[in-house]
Amino acid sequence: MEQALAEAELAAAAGETPVGAVVVAPGGRIAGRGHNLVVARSDPTAHAEILAIREACAAARSERLPGYDLYVTLEPCAMCAAAISFARIRRLYFGAGDAKGGAVEHGARFFGSSTCHHAPEVYSGIAERRASALLKEFFRKLRP
Repeated sequence: MEQALAEAELAAAAGETPVGAVVVAPGGRIAGRGHNLVVARSDPTAHAEILAIREACAAARSERLPGYDLYVTLEPCAMCAAAISFARIRRLYFGAGDAKGGAVEHGARFFGSSTCHHAPEVYSGIAERRASALLKEFFRKLRP
């Protein structure tokens, strides 16, 4: 989660919503990393999770990542939850919950849906205070 938090800090420094993610391959090597680049790329799909999964898939030369784990600082939205499912991520670890936009423990609860192809093991609240503090500080500065 430390590496995901570092990615979130990079996002904040670039004026992006501070969300970071890393995909860890079996054996512990970081296979993909990303932080939000929605504004910089003018791309609503440039979420941290999507970018990290794309990088890991490219490195693995596969659209599936069984046995890989994803660490992300914020509860994934529905789009990212779907990508996690389609990539067959083994475990999802996330920091702060997102009552407004999250789709794992809030909102759509994507992995519990009958249309979900694969549900990872989910572990929430990992470094939650730090992840939440990054977000709160970012939005406090943005909207004083």
